[in-house]
Amino acid sequence: MTLKKGANEATKTLNRGISEFVVMAADAEPLEILLHLPLLAEDKNVPYVFVPSKQALGRACGVTRPVIACSVTSNEASQLKSQIQQLKDAIEKLLI
Repeated sequence: MTLKKGANEATKTLNRGISEFVVMAADAEPLEILLHLPLLAEDKNVPYVFVPSKQALGRACGVTRPVIACSVTSNEASQLKSQIQQLKDAIEKLLI
């Protein structure tokens, strides 16, 4: 499993078809810098979710800087596969 931080990195993982899910910060300024991601995620059938704070998202990503978007990728051998699937299922329930 890898965590790609930033809108550009998240876009790359979606375009390459390797993203499991995408998390975006609702307080990104300006919000327009993120708005292509939900469209791309829906196009690629990848679940996505907004969280309130870019500062909190940065901390969750393990960095001190704010992060406006991140993408979780995994491979078949990942030991976190079941946890990633649980998160994907939870995010998909939010989108319904």
